[in-house]
Amino acid sequence: MTHIFSGTAAAVALTIACGAASAQQLDVPIFEHESDGQAANCSAGTVMGLKADGDGFLSIRSGPGGNYRKLGELHNGDRITIFNGSGEWLGIAIPGGQIDQGNACQRVGPRRQLTGSGLGWVHSNWVGDIIP
Repeated sequence: MTHIFSGTAAAVALTIACGAASAQQLDVPIFEHESDGQAANCSAGTVMGLKADGDGFLSIRSGPGGNYRKLGELHNGDRITIFNGSGEWLGIAIPGGQIDQGNACQRVGPRRQLTGSGLGWVHSNWVGDIIP
């Protein structure tokens, strides 16, 4: 298993703990892109732009849409790993999540479905500072 951005935001781990996002809980799977080792097959991003007088959190969903089940929450400044997208939604892993396939983002090989804890979908409106 690979830890994604381990050591960040204990609060994120606590909010997701009530419904730790695993492959069985995702209604729409998340895939890591094919890679030949010359280009990144995932990106890093930061949750930002959430208004303090609004909900104050970004919902992590089981699929790419507001109608999917809520699995957890992220807050301004939380870092995520982005694997793929569907429309305006991003397939992500949260800090402290564990991906069963290991070495996510650092491997050469074909496209593959990811499983493990800390996976989910978030709306791209609230993600910035994306680094490939």
